[in-house]
Amino acid sequence: MGSANSNQKSAPHTEAPNFLKQIIEKDIANKVNQGSVVTRFPPEPNGYLHLGHSKSICLNFGLADEYQGRCHLRFDDTNPETEDTEYIESIKEDVKWLGFDWNKHLYFASDYFDQIYEWAQQLIKDGKAYVCNLNEQELREYRGDFNTPGKDSPYRNRSIEENLDLLERMKKGEFEEGSCTLRAKIDMRSPNMNMRDPLLYRIKKIPHHRTGDKWNIYPMYDFAHPLSDAIEHVTHSICTLEFQDHRPFYDWCIENVPVPAKPRQYEFARLNMTFLVMSKRKLLQLVKEGLVSGWDDPRMPTISGMRRRGYTPESLKLFAKRIGVSKAESLIDYEILESCVKEHLDQISHRAMAVIDPIKVTITNYPEGKKEERQAAVHPKKEELGKRTLYFTKEVYIDR
Repeated sequence: MGSANSNQKSAPHTEAPNFLKQIIEKDIANKVNQGSVVTRFPPEPNGYLHLGHSKSICLNFGLADEYQGRCHLRFDDTNPETEDTEYIESIKEDVKWLGFDWNKHLYFASDYFDQIYEWAQQLIKDGKAYVCNLNEQELREYRGDFNTPGKDSPYRNRSIEENLDLLERMKKGEFEEGSCTLRAKIDMRSPNMNMRDPLLYRIKKIPHHRTGDKWNIYPMYDFAHPLSDAIEHVTHSICTLEFQDHRPFYDWCIENVPVPAKPRQYEFARLNMTFLVMSKRKLLQLVKEGLVSGWDDPRMPTISGMRRRGYTPESLKLFAKRIGVSKAESLIDYEILESCVKEHLDQISHRAMAVIDPIKVTITNYPEGKKEERQAAVHPKKEELGKRTLYFTKEVYIDR
């Protein structure tokens, strides 16, 4: 891929470089994680997958296949407000359509809610987490900004006993949403905003699609994600570049919680393309406002929409190979995607003729009732696909 903000207009007919392969091969050579490779594709079930997700799917499942490892499909279902079983089923269908199989490794972050809660209690016991009663506006003010250090919460030095009691009462639903949170005790003056005592749990009195009304609090994505990786013994946690600044907190969780494994996070540039909008929020707006017929509208850049439009899974996998994996942001030209689907369809498509805007022409000096047959190849380069019969008569059609 090109340098930052470059526009990639053409793609070679070879696989582009992949820096993650170099990392994995070095880890295997050094027997890191006993030389095993475990990746994961962790969508949040709050929308349909789009073309950008297909790149991540191909990357994570592809690396696992190439290095005789395994790839997990895990739903990061930590926000019951936006998630739905409809999205879970559509995501599973899309992954299978692309030709990948998670086998028995289908997981949900909600599978680990009990364990994550126990670890949150342990962080409190270790003096590394506290319950904070600052509201949303106050949290923002105390956090500071890139030019201003944050300030310690007035609730930061509560006793272990008080924090444990408050967390349990949060879990039981005794407090209203927004009235308190559980926060990590790290450094409110850190230059990395994500390390300024980030939230670990928030109150949401909303039924969960899998756990029902069991929980009144839910772990934040940034807290649940590294712990889920560790529980599943993921070795290479691969995500897009916007999570680079989140990695210090990812590492903090792994180092300060007694997890059974030590995954590492690696980032790559997300897919940005000309003429395509791939913001899940904006795509949802199109659906809600009725500007498209649904998530699988052929005009949508969702995997299901592209499937209806005629894209093949092979063409999307070829596209992922062509554009490669890089840490540099770039803008991929839509023509590359078009060339990939054209290349694959050219290999598999039977040929046919059509007249789009026909004019009927009668050959007056051609014998009435005569019909000639001619044989033409179904595919000009693949004789094994056979022949097709063309008929010639007194009446023919030409384009207007």
